Amino acid sequence: MQETLPFPRVAVGAVIIKNDKVLLVKRSNPPAKGKWAVPGGKILPGETMQDALRREILEETGLIITVDDVVHVFDVIEKENKKISFHYVIIDFTCRILSGEPKAGDDALEVKWFSGKDLKNHDISDKTLELLEKKFNIR
Repeated sequence: MQETLPFPRVAVGAVIIKNDKVLLVKRSNPPAKGKWAVPGGKILPGETMQDALRREILEETGLIITVDDVVHVFDVIEKENKKISFHYVIIDFTCRILSGEPKAGDDALEVKWFSGKDLKNHDISDKTLELLEKKFNIR
């Protein structure tokens, strides 16, 4: 278990939609370890949200992206033995691919394009499903 920080961590996610499919990664780390979610990760000290997102997407998927608009902001708070094990504030942006073909890297076990009907047959994180259903009407 990681050490609990005295404050929330800030992370970013990329919502990449192409040909009516959304790009998701199978996560190898918490939160949502082993589940499919939008790619992204923590902001490092001195990074802007956009720079962090470009770095994380390149590391996780091999893609070079452009970052567009904020589409969703939410908290992920998990507890273990009644103590907070971690707290993330996550800001999701819509993004577009500039170059590259998706391939899993860094802490992404797999990377895959999902249609709305594909989502029902996979273990998608609750927050990702909520985002895709509310903001993009993907079901």
